[in-house]
Amino acid sequence: MTAALPRQAAPPDEPRRPAENPGHKARRRALTLLIIGLLIGIPAGYLVISANQSRNSGKDKEAKYAATGLTPGLPSALQRRLYQVPVPHPADSPASYETNNWKTSRLYVQFRTNDAGLDAFLESMGTRREKLRKGDIAIAARDQKVSGWRFTGTGPWWGLTHAQKNPAPTQDVVVNMSDPKNPVVYLVSRTVP
Repeated sequence: MTAALPRQAAPPDEPRRPAENPGHKARRRALTLLIIGLLIGIPAGYLVISANQSRNSGKDKEAKYAATGLTPGLPSALQRRLYQVPVPHPADSPASYETNNWKTSRLYVQFRTNDAGLDAFLESMGTRREKLRKGDIAIAARDQKVSGWRFTGTGPWWGLTHAQKNPAPTQDVVVNMSDPKNPVVYLVSRTVP
C-alpha cells in the first residue's frame, strides 16, 4: 500500500501593500536621481579640477624652461660649481641664464662689482686682469643674441677667453670699464657633455 502524501497547505496570501502616494513616489524618484547625480558628478568634477590644475602646472613649468634671456639673481650654487663661475662679493644686479642641448651647455652671467671684486673674480677663474685685451669682445655674436647683450654702448670694453681642457668649461668674459671703480662683467661659460 502506498502512503498518502500529506497535503500541503495553500500559501498564505501576501499582505497587500497600500497604494503608494503619488507625491511620495515622486520624492523617492527625485532622491534616487539626486544620489545618482552626486555619485557621478562629484568624481567627474574632481577629474575636471585635477586636469585643469595639472595643465596649469605644466604651463608654468613650460614658461619657466622656455624663458629666453637673463633672469635676475645669481645662478644656483650647483651651476656656479659646474660652470666654474666664482661670482665675487660684492656683486650687484646679478642676472643669469642657462641653456642646454645635446652638444653644449652654457651659463650666461652678468653682474656689477668693484675693482677688487673684478680682480678676485678673474683670479678665482685662474686668470688675471693683465690677460684682458682692450676692444676684445670675446663673447660670440650667437651668445650675444641668446643673452640679449649688446656691446655697443659706452666703453671701453675689455675681454678674454679662458680656454681650459675638457671637462673644465671654457669661459668668455667681457668687462665694461666705463666706470673703472664699478666694472660690469659679462660671462659665458660653456661645457661639452
